[in-house]
Amino acid sequence: MSERFLRLACTAAVAAQAMLAPVPAAAAPGPQRPVSQLLTDLQRLYRQAEEATETYNATGERLKKQRARVERLDDELARARLALLGSRSAAGRLARQQYQGSTGISSYVRLLLADDPQHALDAGHVIGQLSRERAETVGRLVGSEKKKEDLAREARKALDRQLSLAERQKKQRDDVRKRLDDVEEMLASLSRDQLAALAEFERVGIAGAQRKVMASGALSSVRAPSKQGDEAVRYAVAQLGKPYQWGAVGPAAYDCSGLTSQAWEHAGTPIPRTSQEQWAQLRHVPLRELRPGDLVVYFPQATHVALYLGDGKVVQAPRPGAKVKVSPIAANPVLGAVRPDPGGEPLPRYSPPRLPRGALKGADQGYAPAAAPATAAR
Repeated sequence: MSERFLRLACTAAVAAQAMLAPVPAAAAPGPQRPVSQLLTDLQRLYRQAEEATETYNATGERLKKQRARVERLDDELARARLALLGSRSAAGRLARQQYQGSTGISSYVRLLLADDPQHALDAGHVIGQLSRERAETVGRLVGSEKKKEDLAREARKALDRQLSLAERQKKQRDDVRKRLDDVEEMLASLSRDQLAALAEFERVGIAGAQRKVMASGALSSVRAPSKQGDEAVRYAVAQLGKPYQWGAVGPAAYDCSGLTSQAWEHAGTPIPRTSQEQWAQLRHVPLRELRPGDLVVYFPQATHVALYLGDGKVVQAPRPGAKVKVSPIAANPVLGAVRPDPGGEPLPRYSPPRLPRGALKGADQGYAPAAAPATAAR
């Protein structure tokens, strides 16, 4: 079977038998609405929240780099000001020396009147050398002035850019919180029976899609990871049970791309922070070639990511209200896969990490009845 089949099967899992007509966000769903439509609406709200989270994360990364640039420019500007101060001091000394030693008689006239022409020639050489030094000092002064002005102008622009990014990130943070509030509002409007029905409806859909995926042959047989891939997997497994929190990169909590980026950071291969950048910048690999440590990216906008564990399973930080867990690869609609270390050689022998008890427990979408209250981080 093709990779397209895998993607279609995964999509079917999260929208199985769903009525796909959009409804207003956070509208209070009445009890008469079918579970399939409630599931579709809730998943849409979660996707919007996670897309907003990844946008917030991306701006945070740009802001971090911009702050580092501002600090570097400030350091360069401080050094340029010191150099300018030194150039001005040297120019002042030369000016005083010229004023104090001036006789009003040119070196040519002194040569003509000298009792010892050779001595006068030597003196003329010294005078010429002093003139060149004066010219160089003046040149350094002018250059220092220009460098200081250029750096000051660049530093002002960099600071303006930093302030603009900080303001943008604040607006994006508010957007994330609003979208999570929409999720909370919808969850609060549902009864425990409806929440339980949602979780069961989704579980059955994912289980069916996973069976189709595993039977299709779209996934590879067991492959060994690279050494770094193995380290990334073991790091991710060690985080099982920790809560999802938007914008978090550990060690106490993670969002989806916070987990994958930190796992590979721990393995010694830094990768982009967000799922969208991971999808855009890392080497794409066919799903039939997946090996442990590869990243599985979900949804058309690449707004969710998980780390492939092997045997059709992934480690992921699913959604607000959930914890880091092992999930079927078909828990979300697959966009594709990327490999952070395409040149890494597979290990000659590989033993997967032992999973702790309960690694598979919990809702893959993060809205089990016990997870309904207080999902938005304040």
